[in-house]
Amino acid sequence: MGLIQLENIRVYAYHGCLPEETKIGSDYRVDLEIKANLKPSAKTDELSDTVDYVFLNNVVIEEMKTASKLLETVAERILNRIINEDKMVSKATVSVSKINPPIGGDVAMVRVKMTKKRKKRSK
Repeated sequence: MGLIQLENIRVYAYHGCLPEETKIGSDYRVDLEIKANLKPSAKTDELSDTVDYVFLNNVVIEEMKTASKLLETVAERILNRIINEDKMVSKATVSVSKINPPIGGDVAMVRVKMTKKRKKRSK
């Protein structure tokens, strides 16, 4: 097994429960951690034998475009896409952070972190 990490994917999006959040938008940070068998690609040096970083980044960007009230909803969509669309991924963890959230205090960011594992097939 191995780990692929994409850190600090910066996105401007329109998530939130307040009307102004969905109109004005905000800065977000997304971090991914992907667990997969990286031994084949280490030997073959072929992109087709690993999880494509471009694919992962595109999933984040595409799912961040769909406005949601909750960061939990966005994180779940990202995880579902990754697990459903790339069979090499055995486990994925995503952190979605809202930078400077409008919560009435001096808070740098709020973050939701969720993990999803591939279900094992029953025999």
